[in-house]
Amino acid sequence: MPPTETHAENHFVNRIGWLRAAVLGANDGIVSTASLITGVASAGAGHSDILLAGTAGLVAGAMSMAAGEYVSVSSQSDSEQADLARERIELETQPVAEMAELAEIYVNRGLSPELAREVAQELMRHDALEAHARDELGLNDISQANPLQAAGSSAASFTAGAALPLAAVLISPVESIVVTTTVVSLLALAILGAVSARSGGSPILRAVLRVTFWGGVAMAATAGVGLLFGTSVA
Repeated sequence: MPPTETHAENHFVNRIGWLRAAVLGANDGIVSTASLITGVASAGAGHSDILLAGTAGLVAGAMSMAAGEYVSVSSQSDSEQADLARERIELETQPVAEMAELAEIYVNRGLSPELAREVAQELMRHDALEAHARDELGLNDISQANPLQAAGSSAASFTAGAALPLAAVLISPVESIVVTTTVVSLLALAILGAVSARSGGSPILRAVLRVTFWGGVAMAATAGVGLLFGTSVA
């Protein structure tokens, strides 16, 4: 029999942790900063005021995203660690019951009771906590929370996204800022949707339409508010 050849597999699920935070951060950076800029510009603000508002929005948004992701994912991590601690105690005090519980999980997945018990015994002999964390609690290296990674990804991606509408302000005369920012931001959202869909293995067109539609709605709403208050102030 010829030797079995192994091959490396790249699964999209391996990217879930960082991809979610990165896409959310970049999308929020583009939409919130572009909306802020279009709202302030529609109200009749000067070029320097628009740029200041956009820069302040970038800094505040990046810090808010980082703090929010860190707190949220830290709470998830705390819950995971609490479950692992409880499981560790149960393995020490009730090893037989825990093995039966693991075997029952494998039976429910389609193994015969005899084979399920053998598998449970072997896995618990190798690493009981890892086996229960993976198959009973659903925790693994992919799904376990990483607060610093999530916070860093969100802040960096928000900053990268927000920099695009700010760049549009820099290159555009004040009377064209709303149009230029809107066009640049919608193009950036379309590219972001396509890249994230391709990275995650999902349909590209659907992702592009989704992000550009809601981005356009947000910018239109804030532009309307800017026009309303700008007119009333004038």
